[in-house]
Amino acid sequence: MKSKFVMTNNAKNFITLTNNLLNRGKNVSGMALVYGEPGVGKSHTALWWVANNDNAIHVQVTQTMTPRWLLSEIVKELGEYPAARTSDLFNQIVKSLILDPKILMIDEVDYLIDKKGFIEVLRDIYDRTKTPIIMIGMGVANKKLEQYKHFKDRLLAFLRFKPFELKEIDLFIKELSEVNFSPEAIDFLYKMKVGFRQIVNIIDRAEIIAHANDLTEINLNIVTKLFKEGD
Repeated sequence: MKSKFVMTNNAKNFITLTNNLLNRGKNVSGMALVYGEPGVGKSHTALWWVANNDNAIHVQVTQTMTPRWLLSEIVKELGEYPAARTSDLFNQIVKSLILDPKILMIDEVDYLIDKKGFIEVLRDIYDRTKTPIIMIGMGVANKKLEQYKHFKDRLLAFLRFKPFELKEIDLFIKELSEVNFSPEAIDFLYKMKVGFRQIVNIIDRAEIIAHANDLTEINLNIVTKLFKEGD
């Protein structure tokens, strides 16, 4: 399989969003929410951006994370050693982001929305630093944020990552696969609403089958079987 980032419509919109945040006016809000169903490339796109830009960090939230743990992870991503006290962790982040501004990407933000105090932590970081903050969440994250009325005015944009279009499924195959897929096979994957990880796994197994059986094209029957095996 080829190692390449596929530029989908979602990815293009994400790039536009980050550029808008970086180039916004002085008094324009600097936070945003990226949301969508699993498999549409939210985390993959954010990680790609961070890997290719020095002006961003990515922090993965977990279900058991505490506010202090979150602050500690942000400090480590900023390249510093976490302090012992929560207040010192917060001050480390503020000082670092003021001296060296970066986009702060918080992934799986749904875990934060559902817990008391977390959203306020992000709000306080933003209010003290004005650093762009992109929150990444699931399909209903935008509705969950509605409970924080005082928080919504800090959001510049809500970007929904949409399911892949047929032409994007075709693009994934052409850009990543070492073996051709029939039009019927590609159409099947589109109708099954496959996500990014599903596409990658199917391509990987399809290439193994193609090489083992000297095939030049993966047909509908093979893709249907691979899809059911991975379902």
